Amino acid sequence: MRSDYCGDIRATDIDREITLCGWVDRRRDHGGVIFIDLRDREGILQVVFDPDAAEHFAQADKVRNEYVLEVTGRVRARSPETVNPNMATGEVEVYGTELKILNAAEPVPFQLDSHTSVGEDVRLKYRYLDLRRDEMQHNLRFRSKLTNAIRNFLDEEGFLDIETPILTRATPEGARDYLVPSRTHGGKFFALPQSPQLFKQLLMVSGFDRYYQIAKCFRDEDLRADRQPEFTQIDIEASFVDEARIMSVTEAMVRKLFLELKGIDLGEFPRMPFSEAMERYGSDKPDLRIPLELVEIKDLMKEVDFKVFSGPANDPKGRVAALRVAGGNEKLTRKQIDDYGKFVGIYGAKGLAYIKVNDVADVENGLQSPIVKFLSNDVRAAILDRVGAESGDVIFFGADTAKVVSEALGALRCKIGEDLNLYEREWAPLWVVDFPMFEDDGEGGLTPLHHPFTAPSCSPEALKANPEVALSRAYDMVLNGCELGGGSIRIHDQQMQSVVFDILGIDEQEQREKFGFLLDALRYGAPPHGGLAFGLDRLVMLMTDSDSIRDVIAFPKTQSAACVMTDAPGAVDSKQLRELSIRLRQKEETSA
Repeated sequence: MRSDYCGDIRATDIDREITLCGWVDRRRDHGGVIFIDLRDREGILQVVFDPDAAEHFAQADKVRNEYVLEVTGRVRARSPETVNPNMATGEVEVYGTELKILNAAEPVPFQLDSHTSVGEDVRLKYRYLDLRRDEMQHNLRFRSKLTNAIRNFLDEEGFLDIETPILTRATPEGARDYLVPSRTHGGKFFALPQSPQLFKQLLMVSGFDRYYQIAKCFRDEDLRADRQPEFTQIDIEASFVDEARIMSVTEAMVRKLFLELKGIDLGEFPRMPFSEAMERYGSDKPDLRIPLELVEIKDLMKEVDFKVFSGPANDPKGRVAALRVAGGNEKLTRKQIDDYGKFVGIYGAKGLAYIKVNDVADVENGLQSPIVKFLSNDVRAAILDRVGAESGDVIFFGADTAKVVSEALGALRCKIGEDLNLYEREWAPLWVVDFPMFEDDGEGGLTPLHHPFTAPSCSPEALKANPEVALSRAYDMVLNGCELGGGSIRIHDQQMQSVVFDILGIDEQEQREKFGFLLDALRYGAPPHGGLAFGLDRLVMLMTDSDSIRDVIAFPKTQSAACVMTDAPGAVDSKQLRELSIRLRQKEETSA
């Protein structure tokens, strides 16, 4: 029907006769001449109808916003005074000679321009309208270009695009599975994959040297701005590689994506051990755009007469750290400081101590804080020296378990960086490496920091002897404080895999029941292999500067994992339930 897209027309097309199809973005009647801004996925173009167009002018008089039209006309230059420099097509317009109304439209529930603020619940209910907006069109077109560039890169690197099953069995991946009841196997369930992890390992055993997949994954977990119950993963795995090779290939891919699609050279990615990231930034995904750092002062607080500090300072699992904000006396109000105290409470901190440094040279009277009376002059001077304080600074303190202090001050660091706009650069990538193999599960046992198929950097004997201190061969790619992707070298030896399962408390019967096929495969010549998985939605969110991954997914779910447009999830009739051997337990009604 169309000969061209609206957004593609330029001055080089003047005097061409073209046919356009699209939606009416705006209609204006100026003294008997009708102007229609016609919109399609490529942009907006102005179409002009005057009375000489006869019945087509009458048709143009009937159209309203969001009508679907087919327009034929001649491209001409706009008069100099009507050129619109803010539009890509602003130098030209189409003199309309024919118009067909392909479909009318009722008044829309919200305006589709970028100047109208609409609640997300309304946007998601009428998502098909929301997707007509320029911002959403741009995001999804960018996403398409990105996935195409990813495929091209991996194809050139010799990776094969291989699909893995969606209906599989439940495996421990750190979140709840979405379960699918089986009609043909009554009382049994499939699980939707949280990742293709085991299948891609089996592909390595099968001899498919290099695999990739842009895969749908599912996790039944609490949602945040960068989480969805179903999400898309760029899944990569290769055989006969070590950490350096996988990191080199995937770093090259991300750098090429940014250079090709955004004209940005990210440069070489620095590497930082997990322990250093936690000590300096309180996070395993630090935002290096922010210059603030945590400073350990545990040794300075062991003898102070203040249990809030001395308690954690003398606890092997405790931490006492400081966060210096240069010029904080002038930059931060008392209300902001009080609000920060409430903010760190989200992360389990019981409060937020601080010192205002009025005069760094006067430790007796130049420090302002309720806590200075508990600190000797020597301790005060040592703290100021340790953090590099200057007059006018504010120093915040965290004292609790290492986990609480790191999470609270790490989050506060990012919060202050955002509030005071302390960003020193636009993009800050890095690799975080040398992760612990396990972490405390809070119940006296251990849980894998990544997943139970990650290879340790030690022998099975050393791992069994000291699992708490063992490091893994894992690596995470981080950009601007956001984890873009995580991966590891995998366990390819059956003995090592059994040792890991034993440490995690998975007995031999459970090992066979859940992972027998993997353990069997490892017996038949499994090659050394490893990989990495990127969150595609998160990558698009960062590259388009969007606030949420819901703005880069065509039909996302809400915070409660529901689709308000289709009203999913929905009820199922009793016949279907019987076929699935399922009986629902009705909640007992309680009287008021």
